[in-house]
Amino acid sequence: MTVAPSIAAVTARIIERSKPSRETYLERLSHAASQGPHRSTLSCGNLAHGFAACGPTDKANLSADVVPNLGIITAYNDMLSAHQPFETYPELIRKAAREAGGVAQVAGGVPAMCDGVTQGQPGMELSLFSRDVIAMAAAVGLSHNMFDAAVYLGVCDKIVPGLLIAALTFGHLPTVFIPAGPMTTGLSNDEKTRIRQLYAEGKIGRAELLDSESKSYHGPGTCTFYGTANSNQMLMEIMGLHTPGASFINPGTPLRDALTTEAAKRALAITALGNEFTPIGEMIDERSIVNGVVGLHATGGSTNHTMHLVAMARAAGIVLTWQDISELSDAVPLLARVYPNGPADVNHFHAAGGLNFLIAELLSQGMLHEDVRTVWGKGLTAYAVEAKLGENGTVKRVPVSRESGDPKVVTTADKPFQPNGGVKMLTGNMGKAVIKISAVKPERFVVEAPARVFSDQNEMQAAFKAGSLTGDFVAVVRFQGPKANGMPELHKLTPSLGVLQDRGQAIALVTDGRMSGASGKVPAAIHVTPEAKDGGPIAKIRDGDMIRLDAVAGTLEVLVPAHEFDAREPATADLSRNEWGIGRELFARLRDNAGPADEGASVLY
Repeated sequence: MTVAPSIAAVTARIIERSKPSRETYLERLSHAASQGPHRSTLSCGNLAHGFAACGPTDKANLSADVVPNLGIITAYNDMLSAHQPFETYPELIRKAAREAGGVAQVAGGVPAMCDGVTQGQPGMELSLFSRDVIAMAAAVGLSHNMFDAAVYLGVCDKIVPGLLIAALTFGHLPTVFIPAGPMTTGLSNDEKTRIRQLYAEGKIGRAELLDSESKSYHGPGTCTFYGTANSNQMLMEIMGLHTPGASFINPGTPLRDALTTEAAKRALAITALGNEFTPIGEMIDERSIVNGVVGLHATGGSTNHTMHLVAMARAAGIVLTWQDISELSDAVPLLARVYPNGPADVNHFHAAGGLNFLIAELLSQGMLHEDVRTVWGKGLTAYAVEAKLGENGTVKRVPVSRESGDPKVVTTADKPFQPNGGVKMLTGNMGKAVIKISAVKPERFVVEAPARVFSDQNEMQAAFKAGSLTGDFVAVVRFQGPKANGMPELHKLTPSLGVLQDRGQAIALVTDGRMSGASGKVPAAIHVTPEAKDGGPIAKIRDGDMIRLDAVAGTLEVLVPAHEFDAREPATADLSRNEWGIGRELFARLRDNAGPADEGASVLY
């Protein structure tokens, strides 16, 4: 299959730009892989410690060093609905490994926090940096050098990006990601949004709101809206790191267990001890990264991945930029409507054909690189399938239907919901920013209005409750970047902004913070770089300055004469309240050393 010229051009540019760092990365990977299964390099004392707790059969197998050992990195905890199903996975994986003639051990656990729990709370200021902590924690688990391959159990926002950074750092090891699946459908997203806005307006109380939220988030599995967690699952599959069709099968079902068993056996089949050696660092290349970006645009995925994809790519020596992401957005149509881009949830999306239908459609239009390596073998066509439960309890796959099960949820390239992707880059005299437009009505793509400036989201919430946010305005919420306070999501502002927009006001949000995968119907220029803490232009904005956000032209401008704007001193803010409490004091060095958002907001690269 021939890839479209526009996709090929961006890919070629990434390959050329990445040559020096990619070559160095692959040289290091080759050296590590050439050492063979690493238990042979351990002393008898090392090895005895490594299998001391194993049963006699596993101990004998590891002593002989002739069977593959599978390392399990798990993000299990039972507070997070998305990760609670992982409690039973290790035993299932160990059993599958023995059936395949191998051994499996839990190599380590990594922290997993929920942005839904910490939304608007001090703990959210740890969220972004938890990605890099997760990568380091996974590295500790794998540092024992006992493993021939690894499987990663993770789903949510920063967990999967952190795990993938770790996996690529150990790029000589074959790797399979194993998902847990979304919870079953609860209260409809439209109803949930309606209740939230009623609460924001003071028309209902906390009891009614909590009842609504509890009916929305009601059981084990991923939240069913298409935010960062479900965007993660899309990425892992379209980049070939899941087994085909695995992403959106509900937890606690026979098919889910069959897919987990299959994934463990597949990880053992692709080690250096077999004939299909597939180290992740070679498997994931520039084409795989481009496929991930294309999937993000076609599904209207999370804006968080404008940072995570950049950071994940760098872990493999690949230099991806916001400009690449923006140009791919212009080339890829939006083919899915999943909340917040439409009323459907991910279960409806999957039932309508879902990701595997979209892979088939995108391949047919030359919008994906088909000739990539995956954990399943060569070629992405193997992912244009539907996974089903076979009669013997194993997974069987059938070609995906070429007809959408619901054209209002999933469509074809000749009838797109919009001609370009859901995420774009904005540039101008305020710096660079990202905007998600897949849920924004076209008549709101351009907003020109006076600024209302706030130094945190609580200030803006107070102004909303006081009734002072009248008329058209652009809310500028600054000192929310990585170095200021860890770049928390500002999704708490969504109901208030939605209320004002529904009243007929022309409004937009401009911030150096995040709005998450749940960015919705209000135009929001987020991840503004340079951030205010670094003295970026956003720190020079004053109340009343006219700001023009133009998602059509891709610009973000403050309409102040250049000589006047340049002469202004950047504002400062007292950030001492963000430096301690709920563990924030432990993250001071990470805040101080965080990179800019357009380079992944990482402390690692």
